[in-house]
Amino acid sequence: MLILHVLDHSLPLHSGYAFRTVAILREQRSRGWQTIHVTTPRQGPTGVAQDEADGWTFERTPFTSGWLSRLPGGAYFDEMIATTRRLLGLIDRHRPDVVHAHSPVLNALPAIYAGRRRGVPVVYEVRALWEDGAVDHGTTTEGSLRYRISRALETFALRHANHVTTICEGLRREITSRGIPGERVTVIPNAVDTNAFRFGSTPDPELRARLGLQGATVLGFAGSFYGYEGLDHLIEALGTLAPRHPDLKLLLLGGGPQQANLETLTQELNLTDRVVFTGRVPQREVQQYYDLVDLLVYPRKPIRLTELVTPLKPLEAMAQGRVLIASDVGGHRELIRDGQTGYLFPAGDVAALASTIERVLGQRQEWDRIREQGRRFVESERTWARSVANYEPVYSRLAAPAGVVARA
Repeated sequence: MLILHVLDHSLPLHSGYAFRTVAILREQRSRGWQTIHVTTPRQGPTGVAQDEADGWTFERTPFTSGWLSRLPGGAYFDEMIATTRRLLGLIDRHRPDVVHAHSPVLNALPAIYAGRRRGVPVVYEVRALWEDGAVDHGTTTEGSLRYRISRALETFALRHANHVTTICEGLRREITSRGIPGERVTVIPNAVDTNAFRFGSTPDPELRARLGLQGATVLGFAGSFYGYEGLDHLIEALGTLAPRHPDLKLLLLGGGPQQANLETLTQELNLTDRVVFTGRVPQREVQQYYDLVDLLVYPRKPIRLTELVTPLKPLEAMAQGRVLIASDVGGHRELIRDGQTGYLFPAGDVAALASTIERVLGQRQEWDRIREQGRRFVESERTWARSVANYEPVYSRLAAPAGVVARA
């Protein structure tokens, strides 16, 4: 079976999106399937039609803006036109059995058009809804004209794809609420490669010293610094706890749009000696930073995006045997069993976050049990082998007879 994957972006860019993609591709290859991977112009400017990253070959889509780009929102249409042309050429050359378009809808619409023109079935994988992501990034507001147009385009793509996959139950419910029959929607949950994470590894004393964390109890977060992650709440909670816990520090691993605001907040609360910003680090070194953390904290705020979408980072934390605290947004409740594989607190409540951190710090005798149960959860329910197996019935049902490609 040959699958043509259509992607927003890929390696060498680092993001949860790119890492999920590679995990899926690796597991599909291990099942004996062939895969081709094309990124849209959203990968960024490129002068090549193909390149390699970490051993993977990615087809690229060169982009030249046309007259539509001079209109408000017109650049999106120029991008989709470029993507459509690229897909038609790749389908003619490789004759895939399935075209698999991953979020956003800017990928799905060209894939659906090209698939219809060439008689190839299309799977649309929803990792997040475009309109909700735009709200969080501040490019629109809920209920605005742009929001309603984006939502209408999403619904159109969901209805016209041959099958829809998504990453969690929250998104599945949202998709079926738009009139998509449940039998046309399959959940392919986020997962981890447990072999890639060391369980209970020992911290590097040199790195601990370099970061100024000797003798400290370390709270930690690893990921992108978006507003919905609630890192401002985490810093505020640290400010509440600091007078009673002189050894408590916070390690923030990563970067993103909110970094400057978070650094300013740290200064305003006189916590510059308590908060360590590492910046982005190479993926191969992330484990060393995780090893320094006593409690990982994921304080996502309660908005539509976080209620609907499950993140990847808590699963990675459980795979490493880390104790974690998270807000009780819907995306976290799908992953974390309170008091069994981690701890939950009321989302958006700084006082509750501080209280939960303090309570968990006082229950260290429970940590080994939490670590072991978290690891067992990912080993039994959230491995990529188990998750990717859910594609097989979808692809098998849709795939056209080998070599049959309709010509427009």
